[in-house]
Amino acid sequence: MDVLGRCAAVLRVLSGREPGGATTTRVAADTGLPRPTVHRLLVGLEREGLVERLPGSANWVLGAELYLLGRTAAERYDVTRCARPFVQQLARRTGESAFFSARRGDETVCLIREDGSFPIRSHVLYEGLRLPLGVASAGLAILAHLPERDMDLFLSRVELTHEFGSAHAQDRLRSRIADTRRRGWALNAGHIVEGSWGMGAAVFDSRDQPGWALSLTGVEQRFTGERQDEYGRLLLEAAHQLSQAIGQRGE
Repeated sequence: MDVLGRCAAVLRVLSGREPGGATTTRVAADTGLPRPTVHRLLVGLEREGLVERLPGSANWVLGAELYLLGRTAAERYDVTRCARPFVQQLARRTGESAFFSARRGDETVCLIREDGSFPIRSHVLYEGLRLPLGVASAGLAILAHLPERDMDLFLSRVELTHEFGSAHAQDRLRSRIADTRRRGWALNAGHIVEGSWGMGAAVFDSRDQPGWALSLTGVEQRFTGERQDEYGRLLLEAAHQLSQAIGQRGE
């Protein structure tokens, strides 16, 4: 990994640790880079305004310069304005926490969270969190709708069991991919945190590629039996409508 790649890895880790940030040691652990290397990178990024330390803390967070750069890039890439009404509608109609996530390479990034009226909520997902494809319902929905070759290449280069447990072994993951393709929507039956379930549907770009996902999370008792059918129908309807809206933008 070259210097730019290491800097990008550091920034990605910090983006998933907002708003509280992370220590140098934590960033080193999450990136797999030596701590002295991470410290030098953080100091350099700080000089450019791309990261900063929280006042009175050892934690690093993303800097103001990234906000300014992001504001400029948003004109081209941001679809959250388009997606937000669909996320709000899902939360309102189901009472669950609803999300919109985007694919970035081999990961999904949670962009929007909207909590519903049901008082018991899952806090596994939050805005800014990055997870590998195939982990959580959003990533599973996207992975299942990738072209076969792309899906096989992804599975050949990742090993998810070390961090996410035996439920993410390849044979079990391929079984869930097949189920997702059959139903149209993905189910996470407590595979990350026991008792926290989720369902997701892929959202497609103008080239019919899965670039985003809508998802719902909540407690297990809310995601069984007939409610799965209801939530699946709502997710697929919303995902289809959002795909059409994004397609009209030419994304």
